Amino acid sequence: MIPGGGQPNMQQLLQQAQKMQQDLQRAQEELANTEVDGQAGGGLVRATVTGSGELRALKIDPKAVDPEDTETLADLVVAAVQAANENAQALQQQKLGPLAQGLGGGSGIPGLPY
Repeated sequence: MIPGGGQPNMQQLLQQAQKMQQDLQRAQEELANTEVDGQAGGGLVRATVTGSGELRALKIDPKAVDPEDTETLADLVVAAVQAANENAQALQQQKLGPLAQGLGGGSGIPGLPY
């Protein structure tokens, strides 16, 4: 055995893992508190979700409301929520992607789609 070489320092590895876990937790909390918007119909319908995908607000311009055509309004609402969720996923990738790569990416960690 080579003195001081070859074997990883378990204490150091544990500290690194703990720091990465804290960084991940901090990033997840930040995502939960960050709001992202999505829109449809040229802004007639706007959805706001958190960075973790929780729907927080939905704004519908009165011009989008036609009692004779509720299907179009429903489609606009779905499209706005989907757009907001896509923006939230992009934010998740930006915030959590580097952390997931540091953990070996795709390592099966619950809550990480990478």
